[in-house]
Amino acid sequence: MEPLLAKLTNTQALTYSEALQASRELLEGSMPDAVAGAFLSMLQTRGETADEVAGMVAAIREKAQTIPLQAASVMDNCGTGGDGSQSFNISTTAAFVIAGAGITIAKHGNRSVSSRTGSADVLENLGIPLYLPAVEMTHLLEENGIAFLFAPHVHPGLKQVMQLRKVLRIPTIFNLIGPLTNPVQLDSQLLGIYRRDMLEMMAEALHKLGRKRAIVVNGAGYMDEASLAGENHLVLLEDGKQTAFTLHPEEVGLPVYPLEAIKGGDAAENADILLRVLNGENGVHRDTVVLNAGLGIFANGKAASIQEGIKLAKESIDSGAARQKLQYLIDYKQREVTS
Repeated sequence: MEPLLAKLTNTQALTYSEALQASRELLEGSMPDAVAGAFLSMLQTRGETADEVAGMVAAIREKAQTIPLQAASVMDNCGTGGDGSQSFNISTTAAFVIAGAGITIAKHGNRSVSSRTGSADVLENLGIPLYLPAVEMTHLLEENGIAFLFAPHVHPGLKQVMQLRKVLRIPTIFNLIGPLTNPVQLDSQLLGIYRRDMLEMMAEALHKLGRKRAIVVNGAGYMDEASLAGENHLVLLEDGKQTAFTLHPEEVGLPVYPLEAIKGGDAAENADILLRVLNGENGVHRDTVVLNAGLGIFANGKAASIQEGIKLAKESIDSGAARQKLQYLIDYKQREVTS
C-alpha cells in the first residue's frame, strides 16, 4: 500500500487496477485500520475518480453472493442517499412500476442510513423476506421480474468495513457506491446521487462496470431522485457516450410540487404511501413515482423517450401490473408454507 498512499498524498489518482488491489486488501482485512482510514480519507478529500470507484466496486462484487440469473437484461434503480430530504421511498415504489412495465429489476437496497426509512425497512414492513438464499432470489427475478437483494445479506464481507466507517465518522467512497455494488450484472441502471458535481464521474464509473445504458440524476433541491420541485440535472450514458441535460417536470406534463410535499415517515407510513401509489391513488406521490419510473424505463431502453417512459409507468400502475409484482413478493413465503 505504501506506493499507493504516496500517490494519494501527492493528489494523484489511482488506476483501476491499483484501486482494485487496494480495495481487495481493505475488504480482506489485511490492511491495518490506520492505513485503511488514511486510504479512505485521502480518496474523499481529493475526490474519487471513475477508476477508483469502479475498482472498489469490482472488489466488493468479487466477494458478494453469486446470483446465477439467466435473464437477458436486468436493471436496478437506486439512489445513494445522503440528500437529507426525508422523502418517502421513491425508488422502491418506482421499482415495482418499472417491473410492471416488463423490465427485470434486481432491487438492491439497505435499511435506513441517512433517511428515516430505507427500502429494506419498508419492504420488511410489508412482509417481504430479506434473507433469501441466492437460488430463491434468482427464482423471483426469473418468475416475477423483480426481487429485493438486501445489501448486508448479499455482501456479508462488508461487516468489517462498516465498523471502520463508524469509527471514521466522515463521508467516504462508501457513501457513493452502494447502488453500484449490485451482485447481479446489470445492463442498465437509473442512479440517483446527492452530489451534482459527480454526475459525469459516476456515469463513467457505470460504463467501466459494464452498463450499456444508464441515467445518473441529481434532482431539484439536490435530491438523489428526480424531483417535481424544479429543474433536474441528468447524464444519459449510452454505449459509452455521455449526454448531459436538464429536465423540468412541466416539460413532460407533470405538475410542480415543493420538496416538503414528498416527506415520508417511519416504515409503516412509507409502506402505506407505496401501497396507495400502486393501488392507483392520484397526487404528489404518484406523480413523483411516475417521473422516476418513467426515467428508469427510458434508461433501460424500453422507451424511446422520457415521455414514453412516463406513459408506460402510468399504464403499469393503472393496469394493476405494478401492484401484482409487489403482491407476488408478499405472497411468496406464504405459498411455500401452504404448499
